[in-house]
Amino acid sequence: MAEVGGWIGSATCGRSWSCWRLAHHVGCGFDATDWETVALAVEATDDERPDGWYSYPLAGEHRQVEVRLARAVGGDELMVAIKETLTPELDVRADTLLAVFAAGRPRST
Repeated sequence: MAEVGGWIGSATCGRSWSCWRLAHHVGCGFDATDWETVALAVEATDDERPDGWYSYPLAGEHRQVEVRLARAVGGDELMVAIKETLTPELDVRADTLLAVFAAGRPRST
């Protein structure tokens, strides 16, 4: 199972847009209600704790992706990890989406 990850900047619009686009590529619906669920759950997350992440499944007709999200401690960035048996096409698309909405230079861990 492959995983693609990165940071999304502080703009809520960018966060919701990236989830919507990923859902589109997976072949499932994602609407404002889905985003509200994610946004509320993410408030209690912590990227520095292994158990501090929120997991949200995006299930399409032929594929499912697990999106894990966690807020950056001391910042407004959001860490995103996308896990699935990624096809080469979905791997590139997910990586590109994360790059487009990145917060800039990645934090060191």
